[in-house]
Amino acid sequence: MNNYFATVARGLEETAAVELAELGATNIRPDFAGVHFQGDKALLYRVNLWARIIFRVLVPIAEVKSYNSQQLYRSVQKLNWSAYLQPDMSIAVNCTGKNNNLNHTHFTALQIKNAIVDWQKDKYGERSNIDVEKPDLLINAHIHKNQCILSLDSSGSSLHRRGYRPAMGIAPLKETLAAALITMSDWTPDLPFLDPLCGSGTLAIEAALKALNIAPGLYRQQFGFQTWLDFDRSLWQQIRQEAEANKLPELSAPIIGSDRDLDIIEQARVNVQNCGLDTQVRFYQQELSEIEAPADQGIIICNPPYGQRIGNTEELGALYKLLGDIFKQRFTGWTAYIITGNKELAKKIGLRTSRRLPVYNGSLPCTLLKYELY
Repeated sequence: MNNYFATVARGLEETAAVELAELGATNIRPDFAGVHFQGDKALLYRVNLWARIIFRVLVPIAEVKSYNSQQLYRSVQKLNWSAYLQPDMSIAVNCTGKNNNLNHTHFTALQIKNAIVDWQKDKYGERSNIDVEKPDLLINAHIHKNQCILSLDSSGSSLHRRGYRPAMGIAPLKETLAAALITMSDWTPDLPFLDPLCGSGTLAIEAALKALNIAPGLYRQQFGFQTWLDFDRSLWQQIRQEAEANKLPELSAPIIGSDRDLDIIEQARVNVQNCGLDTQVRFYQQELSEIEAPADQGIIICNPPYGQRIGNTEELGALYKLLGDIFKQRFTGWTAYIITGNKELAKKIGLRTSRRLPVYNGSLPCTLLKYELY
């Protein structure tokens, strides 16, 4: 069994741990902004393909001393890089964390890169090129106190970049956060789903992917592990084929998004078309004041603006009051969830919450508010 570390948004560690368990991971241990777990190579591939909530899957290869840049350089040079890297492969190094002597992540990453390519020149007489966009091997370094954890990034680009969303509205939710909000809610695929402030459609699309048992990684061009020396092409093809075979043909309940802005709705339609789900998920241009419940029961999840990035806080008060009024008057029997980073605006909704779940949207602390509409 191999050791892995999944990076996640702050506050979603426990939610990601449950997802990893469902995918077959063992020895799961949540940590700050990540989850440690174990599994074989097939699990590594499967998590990258299927995970909806995590950002990256790292494969730790060494923990070395890093009191200062000189010690870090020497420590990195002691490793046998031929197990992971050949001179005809490109590399990039990302760094997080710091200590008193290594407090600039770009400089620390440069030291590690120099140590690796100098090691290659000594061994082979040639070295890898640097490719910060699409390297064959992406190395992650994390400095903590006087130690540096070196890992291989099996994901490549962040897993929140599913590949279906070239069109984005203003201040869009990351796909991973949208998936987490859906998981944290009471929604199940047999219930109607509505986002009355859908923007470019991320919440509705992520709900549809989950309802139809579609692995979000199926839309990506490539993962980091596909250019590794130990890449098992036949195993990967088998896991992809299993995912394709396990898709469900149609939704069991409607998934709907609406927004007042026609240009934004057109973006949502482009995104859902890129998923091949444009006949399944419905997006409408509609004023919030005109929305009616499409069924006797269901789940609403929405991400209204909260004055941090878009909109004016005073003007938004009327929007929040309208949300509360419409929920109360037209959605009896439903459950609504609103994510907001503004407590004063949340008060304008005028309904009693049945639950408040802390969550982060990027670095912004937010709350997922639950309303049971009787």
